[in-house]
Amino acid sequence: MGVRLLCRTVLVAVLFLCTTSAFAHHVMGGATPSTLVEGLLSGIAHPVIGPDHLAFLLAIGIAVGIGGLNLALPALFVIASAIGVMLHVNGINLPGAEIVVACSVLLAGFLIARGRALSVWLWAVLFVVAGLFHGYAFGESIVGAETSPLHAYLVGLIFVQSTLSVGTALFARWRGLGSSELMPRLAGAAIVGVGLTALIGQLIPGA
Repeated sequence: MGVRLLCRTVLVAVLFLCTTSAFAHHVMGGATPSTLVEGLLSGIAHPVIGPDHLAFLLAIGIAVGIGGLNLALPALFVIASAIGVMLHVNGINLPGAEIVVACSVLLAGFLIARGRALSVWLWAVLFVVAGLFHGYAFGESIVGAETSPLHAYLVGLIFVQSTLSVGTALFARWRGLGSSELMPRLAGAAIVGVGLTALIGQLIPGA
């Protein structure tokens, strides 16, 4: 019964994430945040409304939790994403950012779904590279903002990403999950589904 319930839950999550229309990178109805509060709310909401970004944050937490990795490891992604935002804001181009974001979700999901422990260095490199491109994508919604909403946006972004990734890792540890167990492997498969949907959406607009 527990396994069947888990499978249904994962399926519902995949369908929700794959069919939502929240791939847009603007939280404030397409407008650039103009106040400190708008910047903060935009930064908090942005990683949650984007299925690809949310899936990667969950992947970070799962990988850290089931691998017994240092809980400070998600900070690599969070810091790199803040740098990515600033690259975009300052007009430094990272070509193909959305495709790289989708591929990072696919790769992270696959590595979790295969059910084998991986080197901390492999995860660290993936988190840093992915963080730059995820952050660059985040930056689209804050380009042109004044200093105050920009700084608030970064604070919100750092807070929500740290909370989701570390919280997921702690949950996985609390449940005593290992890399070869069914629950994290199913979660990895769900993350692959989100990444594949995002990639198809980028390669075939309107698909």
